[in-house]
Amino acid sequence: MIPTDVHPEIHAFLRQVAEAGLPPLRELTPEQARAQFEAGMKARLEKFPAPAVAAVEDRELPGPAGPVPVRVYHDSDAPGGGRPVLAYFHGGGHVIGSLDTHDQIARNLCREAACMVVSVDYRMGPEHRFPAAVDDCLAVVRWLAEHGGHLGADPARIAVGGDSAGGNLAAVVALLARDEGGPALRHQLLVYPVTDYRCRGASYERYARGYGTLEAESMRWFQRHYLGGPDAAGDWRASPLLAADHASLPPALVITAECDVLRDEGAAYAERLAESGTPCEHAPFAGMIHGFFGLLGIAGAAEEAHARAARALRGAFAA
Repeated sequence: MIPTDVHPEIHAFLRQVAEAGLPPLRELTPEQARAQFEAGMKARLEKFPAPAVAAVEDRELPGPAGPVPVRVYHDSDAPGGGRPVLAYFHGGGHVIGSLDTHDQIARNLCREAACMVVSVDYRMGPEHRFPAAVDDCLAVVRWLAEHGGHLGADPARIAVGGDSAGGNLAAVVALLARDEGGPALRHQLLVYPVTDYRCRGASYERYARGYGTLEAESMRWFQRHYLGGPDAAGDWRASPLLAADHASLPPALVITAECDVLRDEGAAYAERLAESGTPCEHAPFAGMIHGFFGLLGIAGAAEEAHARAARALRGAFAA
């Protein structure tokens, strides 16, 4: 049964998902889940093409365990060097997702925020368990601060961002950059971020099943493949909500979806940042489900969320 407490656009989307009859993540291997996600996004992009940007290039940047693939998006009004840059980390529970599945998001943020976007293809579990993804993302951000000028970026204007697992990585990178001597970051864009990998709370119970592909058991599936089980969830690099101090961090925009198992921990993270004196704007979206940020062309709230993100990034880069 399709839930009735979602926005009408989401209700129609969930009906289409149900009619497709795809197996839930909890019944799939990581390889099967990746293939299903890639195929679904490819079909969606055929219907809702990604926006054009000035240029796109695939590169490899140095990482702690070898080269890290990235995709660099150049905004259409770039006058030359010195462009502000967003390091973007894709979602997918640290197990699925890729540069291709998040191409539309990266392109749209590049265009709307008038900045370079460097989308990061970090290592994922279970082949490369926690904290491999953290290490890769931090390495890319540090490279941008030291060598970003080679790409035409301004090393003094770097933001981090991501959705879901990518929001988790952005939050953790911001904490590590503060604690380990930089680089200084202008902003953190956290879209329905995973901030507490212990996978519990009221929203886990309320939206456990029936609200899209991310169910309570899906998160535990991700936890198992990324962390190896619940024990590592107590490490703040896996659960940034558990960090001892959230002060002196870059300003943040935290976007949450009402009908999402991650809703409560995203809201809790926004509250923790604000209580610690870190400038933070929390943007809750009523009637939305996890993943709505990627529903450009399907849900009007996706366009609104991207506009909010672009305004926050533009403001941070101009400060």
